[in-house]
Amino acid sequence: MKKRILAMILASTMVLGLTACGGAASTDTAAAPAATEEAADEAEVADEAEEVEAPAASGEGQVYYLNFKPEADEAWQAIAKSYTDQTGVPVTVVTAASGTYEETLSAEIVKDEAPTLFQVNGPVGLANWADYCYDLNGSSLYNELTSDSFALKDGDAVAGIAYVIESYGLITNTKLLGEAGYTTDDIKSFEDLKKVAEDITARSAELGFSAFTSAGMDGSSDWRFKTHLANLPLYFEYKADGVDSKTEITGSYLDNYKNIWDLYINNATCSPKDLASKTGDDAENEFAEGKSVFFQNGSWEYANLINKGMTDDELAMIPIYVGAGDEANQGLCTGTENYWCVNSEASEEDIQATIDFLTWMVTSAEGTQMLSDTIGVIPFKNAADTTNLFVLNDRAYTAAGKTPVSWNFTTMPSEEWKNGVGSALTAYAAGTGEWDAVVSAFVDEWAAEYALK
Repeated sequence: MKKRILAMILASTMVLGLTACGGAASTDTAAAPAATEEAADEAEVADEAEEVEAPAASGEGQVYYLNFKPEADEAWQAIAKSYTDQTGVPVTVVTAASGTYEETLSAEIVKDEAPTLFQVNGPVGLANWADYCYDLNGSSLYNELTSDSFALKDGDAVAGIAYVIESYGLITNTKLLGEAGYTTDDIKSFEDLKKVAEDITARSAELGFSAFTSAGMDGSSDWRFKTHLANLPLYFEYKADGVDSKTEITGSYLDNYKNIWDLYINNATCSPKDLASKTGDDAENEFAEGKSVFFQNGSWEYANLINKGMTDDELAMIPIYVGAGDEANQGLCTGTENYWCVNSEASEEDIQATIDFLTWMVTSAEGTQMLSDTIGVIPFKNAADTTNLFVLNDRAYTAAGKTPVSWNFTTMPSEEWKNGVGSALTAYAAGTGEWDAVVSAFVDEWAAEYALK
């Protein structure tokens, strides 16, 4: 009962959010809640979440997965149906709208038919949901991990299991880059990137394309910049200080953050003033339609771009250079924030059914192929190899001795902090705010949010 009361409180207040990787949600089983920008809209989001259709009870156990990744929804629907057809165990996948995962989970977890499987984004995300995480230590799923480092611990308990290792960077249309007179070998630093981007902008009318896609700050896209791009100044500050987390930051690399943000917004397919309304789909379509050379996104975008008609010979992913560190030896941003958690409040039958389903996902040819091709590298002993070009790009960088940029954004104090940075970035781009407001949102609010913990 105490756990359910806590969840009801969480459902009615703004809670920590996971970083979404993808565009608008879709699901064949239910309508997920619409994204919300304002805290005042939370009640409406929770009400919409009440409409999510949970699976029917089954005496033999069932699985209800509240999926975090909109771009993988179609693949999850197909694999769930295949598993049900083969085993008779009902598997329902519901996908939350981009940017609303925590609100949806808060509303769903208190239902009689709550998700048996959900996600957290690391230690910060786990803080909200530890009471609902079944201890997976010694389970068939846990035993398939290639390393204990992929287990998310809560004391001695295994609260979550990392299920994918992903990379992000600058997805590049190598064909267009060639038409502009360059190759990826010409871009080995921020100064190289700046030179190429500004040259493309100067000749954009002649070339027929821009350097960058729109850096949309709509809720379906802003995570790329308030979280993923913001990881870069955090990474270099942490690395310089020899730490992996801080309750107070100095912002010593925010000038580099400004430089890359300026480069994005001033050499793009749209005016910086239009970014507040630009979406993730806008950016994806601009890139797939040959309107830009560079698109900041991750390995999870590979299937979407291929489905839109792009081919491996016109694609590559290169590092996001910001003029810091040893750029000659910098790789892609590689890590994970995706941890499966099994609901400890579910029935014993449903818990076992969920663990069995996940074990099948990471041991069967069908399951591992789906995860590897759709999402990326999976850290399990029987994983299928991947055909994802961007994952292969990451391997090539690592094999060449380049150092991957670690994912430090899992230490960001809250979704509220991210939203503050995002709002400041948007105002700065529109010309209605100063960069000092971005610095304040980044540094001052970081300390303020951690002080509340």
